[in-house]
Amino acid sequence: MHIKSKILLGLTSVSLFWGCSSSENGTAETEATKPNIVIIYMDDLGYGDLSSYGATELSTPNMDKLANGGIRFTNGYATSATCTPSRYALLTGVYPWRNKDAKILPGTAPLLISTSQMTVPKMLKGQGYQTGVVGKWHLGLGAGNVNWNEHISPSPNEVGFDYSYIMAATQDRVPTVYIENGNVVNLDPNDPIEVNYDTNFEGEPTGKDNPELTTMKWHHGHNNSIVNGIPRIGFMKGGEAAKWVDEDMADHFLEKAQSYVKSHKEGPFFLYYAFQQPHVPRTPNPRFVGKSGMGPRGDVILEADWMVGEFMKTLEDEGLLENTLIIFTSDNGPVLNDGYYDDAVEKLGNHTPAGTLRGGKYSLFEAGTRVPFMVYWKGKIQPQVSDALVCQVDFLSSLASLTGSTETKEDSENLLSAFFGEEKVGRSELILEATGRTAIRKGEWIMIPPYKGAAKIESVNIETGNEPSYQLYNLNQDIGQTDNLAQSNPDKLEEMVAAYTAIRGDANSTVKDVVLK
Repeated sequence: MHIKSKILLGLTSVSLFWGCSSSENGTAETEATKPNIVIIYMDDLGYGDLSSYGATELSTPNMDKLANGGIRFTNGYATSATCTPSRYALLTGVYPWRNKDAKILPGTAPLLISTSQMTVPKMLKGQGYQTGVVGKWHLGLGAGNVNWNEHISPSPNEVGFDYSYIMAATQDRVPTVYIENGNVVNLDPNDPIEVNYDTNFEGEPTGKDNPELTTMKWHHGHNNSIVNGIPRIGFMKGGEAAKWVDEDMADHFLEKAQSYVKSHKEGPFFLYYAFQQPHVPRTPNPRFVGKSGMGPRGDVILEADWMVGEFMKTLEDEGLLENTLIIFTSDNGPVLNDGYYDDAVEKLGNHTPAGTLRGGKYSLFEAGTRVPFMVYWKGKIQPQVSDALVCQVDFLSSLASLTGSTETKEDSENLLSAFFGEEKVGRSELILEATGRTAIRKGEWIMIPPYKGAAKIESVNIETGNEPSYQLYNLNQDIGQTDNLAQSNPDKLEEMVAAYTAIRGDANSTVKDVVLK
């Protein structure tokens, strides 16, 4: 019996399938059995940052409860090694490299997702769900030249979310304000917001010109407008009453997520809860400062773990835990120094954020896209470890199958059986992306095409995966990607290149122009 049918039989004795009753009362009863769905999305959390994934220097008991109480995937991937592309794929079910604009966006970028596109929340709305997003967005807003002092549209509310409480981009980018359903929160009309990513506003201090006004020192890139003592990316003027307090951000988003759950507990609801940790600037609340011994990066991971625990308590207190599917994962791999001097490198000690993987954020090596990935449903999913190859791009088709929708996407596979532990295989192949470059994972193999460019990003001390020739690794035998088998296994290389080209076509001229020898 298929896993979906098993779950349905356990949830209701009225009907084998949701929504099959023709009467109003019958429909209401079956709709009520649909599970709530929560995606908890971390920001720059590495494969080795959780104790359930092997970390020995950090303890993450609340995240571990999800990993150990549900399915912990060892081959779970984001599509991309940076945030915006991964978020685009998660919500749309489309590989980000198909959209030329799916790259790290400035805070002034227009909405990346077309309002005509199918999305996870839009699909779930069609199945009777209330939908909400709380936390980091970073997928653009408006149609260009946003006026932050008026209602902002299009926004998450135009791509499927009934409710949105977000920051526009990232914590290190302006505008440094919260936006609720398209309106800046606490905006004083007498102090309008102005934002520019090219030119500063006259008389406004910057991290570059006024380091004496900063409490966090920039290392690279983050030297524009100063907000709360932290120099940011981009220039901002005005909006003083609306500016967030960095140290309170995690608590603030938690309260909004809890409030959403409580007000929609009659369900079914979908909540996309997008954390900002451990992305820079790392600003733990004072009660978490120094708790990890690793500086702010370790502290905000412990802070995030506590937030997960509090959120789970809310689900339990509201009687929702047994009818809520929770997916926990991260948008890309880890990075230590990503723009500020914050002791992430100096106090790392024996901790390995990438675990045994090579690379990190921005990289085509495994640590760029292989991330913590857990699926939890109390009483419905049996605890287990799965080696199935799964990806966030598959959420749309898989959740559609779970909830009775017929929506599918070419790039998004229905992996519901793998997500629920019924099957151990998952995908057969997957295209991975890092800053516009792509590679293919197929079975236990990964092939990285030749790319020009630096082999390492010196500012963040991360290998990019760029090499002038093909790279081929057997991940079952060489998880650290130290033994390039491209020369010694030409048949496998040819097979991988063919599979890659079949998906990407002529989109990648690097492969097309290189002759296999």
